[in-house]
Amino acid sequence: MNILLVGSGGREHALAWKIAQSPQLSRLVAAPGNPGIERLCEVRAVSATDVAGLLALAQEIAADLVVVGPEVSVAAGLADALQAASIPCFGPTAAAGQLESSKAFTKAFCDRYGLPTGAYQVCETLGEAKAALDLFAAPYVVKADGLAAGKGVVIAATREEAEAAVEDALGGRFGAAGARVVIEEFLEGEIGSLFALCDGATSMLFGWAQDHKRAFDGEQGPNTGGMGVYSPAPVFTPQLVEQVRTRLVEPAFAGIAADGAPYRGVLFVELMATRDGPKLVEFNVRFGDPECQALMLRLESDLAPYLLACATGRLAEMPPPQWRDEAAICVVMAAKGYPGTPRAGGEIRGAEDDLGEGVVVFQAGTTRDAKGALRAAGGRVLNVCATGPTLQAARDRAYRAIGKIDFPDGFCRSDIGWRALQRELG
Repeated sequence: MNILLVGSGGREHALAWKIAQSPQLSRLVAAPGNPGIERLCEVRAVSATDVAGLLALAQEIAADLVVVGPEVSVAAGLADALQAASIPCFGPTAAAGQLESSKAFTKAFCDRYGLPTGAYQVCETLGEAKAALDLFAAPYVVKADGLAAGKGVVIAATREEAEAAVEDALGGRFGAAGARVVIEEFLEGEIGSLFALCDGATSMLFGWAQDHKRAFDGEQGPNTGGMGVYSPAPVFTPQLVEQVRTRLVEPAFAGIAADGAPYRGVLFVELMATRDGPKLVEFNVRFGDPECQALMLRLESDLAPYLLACATGRLAEMPPPQWRDEAAICVVMAAKGYPGTPRAGGEIRGAEDDLGEGVVVFQAGTTRDAKGALRAAGGRVLNVCATGPTLQAARDRAYRAIGKIDFPDGFCRSDIGWRALQRELG
């Protein structure tokens, strides 16, 4: 099978790492890729939003499957173009992708199809937003409507902070993505990430994990795209998984199909486990980042056949995925300044060395200079991942590995996995 993988982050490095292990693989090409992905397969300098360029590349390599990594490719209509050219694509159309590309669309979708979520107001002006804030109590949740690379959500402790967040978004901080804001009810509970595959008709659960969104230890600091994750996550009891499947996953796939946009790919359900059951925080129309990294380490099954089955309407023929009993953890090393203005260009030493049993480092925001040195080129730079017989063992391995990486311009949280470990201690 010839596969084109689209994207350049840690998620795509993890997907490339797993796909490269498939006995069904003949050729793997990534676009645009990164220095870590380049060690696994051929890379081409085609942007993830260059639909015409990606279509031409897929045709050039006679791709049997195109795997869409990032949400920006979905929003750009890559799956639509591939579908028109009869090239199988793992990734939803732009219409189905509105489940991520517009928070307002998703909230209205939830209303239409009865999916449990928090109360909300959609606002286009500062006056509307200030009036909407009167309907909620602190802490306030303010979201840019469109795609903002995981940085468009503010949890404001005070009314003043909430108004500042609204002014930021409507004032152009996120460009067109902030032309509207969604103000939401703050949901009390424990957050979790669950993934489900769909081929347009048949769906299948595909793992779960728990993320850490805040930049600093103790869930302090601004929201980020994710500073670390672990799987499995104890919050996902069999009862919760079944509730998510019946109340969120299946109604979402049925609803988007009824809207005329059958879903093909993976749906990421970010949820809050509340006293009233799971409620939707948001949908993402791709594997999570960094959740994907932990899931790929735990996935025993060959990934490629599942991706192809989603793209070709044959998911019903696939058995449930098999998962390793081991725990997996991913700790993000970010550039200082993230999620604001990350420091670029810092040299990274040791990340490509053998860092011990069970350790894998996925590159998220890196470049290689003319002398071959690895340098930071993004906010989230490295994903230091590890497996182990227990979460504590996996965590110890990951942090020992971080201690061997020389990245003076980087930082990471030291408490990834704290919820699960705290639960184990009683």
